Amino acid sequence: MTRRTERRPWLPYLLMALVVAASVAGLSLRPGEGRRIGEADYVVVAAAAGLRWEDLDPDTTPALWQEATAGAIGWLSVRSAHDVTCPADGWLTLGAGNFAAWSTDDVPGRCPAAAPALTRPDGIGANLVDQRAVVRTNQNSLPYGTTPGALAESVRCTVAVGPGAAVAAARPFGRVDRYVPELPADPADLLDDCVLSIVDLGTVTGSGADRRAAVQAADTALAKVLAARPERSLMLIAGVADTDAASRLHVAIAEGPGWDDGWLTSASTGRDGYLQLVDLAPTVLSALGRDQPEKLFAGYAATVAGDRPASPADAMQGDADADQRAIAQRGVAEIFFTVLAIVQLVLFVLVIPILIRARRHGGPAGPPLPPARLVAVAEGALIAAGLAIPAALLADVVPWWTSDHPAWLFGTATGALMLAGTAVVRLAGRYTSTLWPMAAVAGISATVVAVDLLTGARLQLNGVAGYSTVHGIRYAGLGGVGLGVFVAGLLLLAGCLAQRVGKRWRPVVVVLFGGLGVVMVGSAYLGADPVGAIAVTAGVCVAAAISTGGWLTFARFAWAALAGLAVTAGFAIFDLSRAPLEQGALGRILTALGNGTAGPAMQRAASANGQALLDSPLTLLAVIGTLMLVFCQFSPWAGLNRLYGLHPAIRAAMAGTPVATLIAGMLGGTALGVAGAAAATAVPVAVLTALRVLLHAADRTPPPGETDGPGGPSLRKTDEDQVAVT
Repeated sequence: MTRRTERRPWLPYLLMALVVAASVAGLSLRPGEGRRIGEADYVVVAAAAGLRWEDLDPDTTPALWQEATAGAIGWLSVRSAHDVTCPADGWLTLGAGNFAAWSTDDVPGRCPAAAPALTRPDGIGANLVDQRAVVRTNQNSLPYGTTPGALAESVRCTVAVGPGAAVAAARPFGRVDRYVPELPADPADLLDDCVLSIVDLGTVTGSGADRRAAVQAADTALAKVLAARPERSLMLIAGVADTDAASRLHVAIAEGPGWDDGWLTSASTGRDGYLQLVDLAPTVLSALGRDQPEKLFAGYAATVAGDRPASPADAMQGDADADQRAIAQRGVAEIFFTVLAIVQLVLFVLVIPILIRARRHGGPAGPPLPPARLVAVAEGALIAAGLAIPAALLADVVPWWTSDHPAWLFGTATGALMLAGTAVVRLAGRYTSTLWPMAAVAGISATVVAVDLLTGARLQLNGVAGYSTVHGIRYAGLGGVGLGVFVAGLLLLAGCLAQRVGKRWRPVVVVLFGGLGVVMVGSAYLGADPVGAIAVTAGVCVAAAISTGGWLTFARFAWAALAGLAVTAGFAIFDLSRAPLEQGALGRILTALGNGTAGPAMQRAASANGQALLDSPLTLLAVIGTLMLVFCQFSPWAGLNRLYGLHPAIRAAMAGTPVATLIAGMLGGTALGVAGAAAATAVPVAVLTALRVLLHAADRTPPPGETDGPGGPSLRKTDEDQVAVT
């Protein structure tokens, strides 16, 4: 292969160009939509703050159950501009089509009821007294640029029934076109007055008998609305808000012409069965055939996709209860990553004396090497630590969230998978090879994430090592933790394999694996994270540039930057050429930059980065991993320096990983979250490999059959290793 390469020096560069072109093509492909959008002459939004799927029952809530059986259904994320979406925040967000907040005050416990001050100067409509002040707060003090009342301004006439509905139906200056405080005995004429009617079904709060009574009252009111609804009308039924400080998933039902049996979804979630509160306003206008207000709405019109179980009980309750899983995920995730950070910190502290004793001293005599059994235990612990997050991802195969003690069941499943993975790595025939543990852990990590993406990212959905739909940030594709594990695993695996080929071909191996990673991360079929794909492209380019050894010279940087720009620009062109509803995250960002609406998004990202930096245990994992790598590279023992000298492709992978993960975290609003997940996977195996190199720093290739001394099993070296050692 070397002689052919010498005769064809252009061949590796041609292959790299083909990989870049394939990456652009892979990113430009999007799945066929196959969505159904219904049309209507009237839209009736009937909503109740706090209404959840667990509240529905065919006997006690027959009207709600009927609509859920006949219509399209989904889980509604009620994220607003407030940390806790209380009823007034939810109703205001519904009417704004963007993240809004009625008040920025903290919510210590239970939310206050939506009780706006109203005046009725003409007996027909009403005036929302505080609306002008609320509009100023949302436009000047909050980072979303929200205009409350944007939905009402987009239709000629709006009916509001109840105080919460008045908040949603008020125009920016406070006028509610038609208003009644409660449903009349026969609301047919009222609902026929305007093309859009918004009905407050009440607030569902508390537990036990009080909650059941509130739900039944909402169902009774809904039955009255259904009996009087206009012909060719769309019914939108929603639980528009939380009622206490705990965020939950709520009811979303759409029933009407074209909105029959199926899952609700939208371009803002990309996941069948999930909808955001900000999607309801665009859905209203889309059903009525009205244009969306320019630059005001943050959501996208809902559509109907796929087939669902005929019974709402099978689709949304019992083992299919995503709200229950999201609640359990929130508590268990914080425990898991905090414990992982503490365990890795303790492990690194315990490994440091072993690293110190493993260093060969220059004098004729020195302290003995650490016992082989102690080295074996340390290696096993480091392998298990590197497999912790992939094991946590796989643990979601077990329905631990249905247990009375979800944290214990999840921890048991994760621990068992860590032990199983460690045994697989240790019992392999190539275990004595220097790079085998790193390659094996990296391969397992990347494979777990890749298989999950190929099967719909179901393990990451409301998973401990994934993302929570309650947070309203990501609903489909690859999350920040999965991205960090995938990038670290893919680049380390590429580095280990590139080390086995000639120098000229190492960049080709890195780019080949990197191109695959870019497509997996950025494709709308799989990771659905184009911004992450750009970050991965940057990391891969850096890794490929220095995979043959030496420094990152200007020429290498120029070629790497050119390749990265080619992938990014190519994908951007394809994405911008699509219709707005079909654009990915990159296209939406570029569109926002072009029309001047990117400022709020940048403020939100900066705010999210600051919060994640201080609150997330992943920040601690990133800091711990960085400190350990600094010790291993710059201390007198410097195992990493020797590792990088013997295996420059590993140094390239270790350099590309932080580049990719830091860019992805900062652009994605998770700060050091992606880097922390990558560090939790990569640093333990990097320390293990550095330990092996130190233990065998003075070795020579022994004759066949000869074994090593007390440092552990014989590690055969390649010719390149021998030259470096000599």
